[in-house]
Amino acid sequence: MEWDREMETGIAAIDVQHRRIVDYINELEEACRTGNMDLAKQVMEGMLNYTVTHFEFEEELMEKAGYPYLKAHQRIHEVFMKKVASFRERASKGEDVAQELLNLLKGWLKSHIKGEDRDYIDSVKKLTVD
Repeated sequence: MEWDREMETGIAAIDVQHRRIVDYINELEEACRTGNMDLAKQVMEGMLNYTVTHFEFEEELMEKAGYPYLKAHQRIHEVFMKKVASFRERASKGEDVAQELLNLLKGWLKSHIKGEDRDYIDSVKKLTVD
C-alpha cells in the first residue's frame, strides 16, 4: 500500500500516525507474502495496539477542537475496533487471519481517511497543534 497525497490531512501529527499505519500494513503484507506467520502475528499485535493509541489521539484532538460530530466518529472507531477484536480472538485460537485482516485494513484505512477523517480537519486545524 502506498501513501498518497489524497490521504494527507494537513495535520502533521495525524499524517505521521496514518503513515505509520500504512507501514504496518506493508509489513503485514510482506509477512503474509513470505509465509512468516510469527512475524505476521507480531506485526498484527503492534498495529492493533498502535491503532488504538491513534484513535485515542485523534478523538482527543476532536474533543479539544469542539468537533460537533465527535460521538459519531467515535462510534465508527468503536465498530472498527470490534471487527479487529474478532480477528485478534480468532488469531489467538490459532487461526491464520493475517490476509483477511490485511484486506480489511487496506480498504478501511483509505476510505476512512478520505471520508470521515476529512470531516474533522477544519475543526482540528484551528488548534494549530503542529
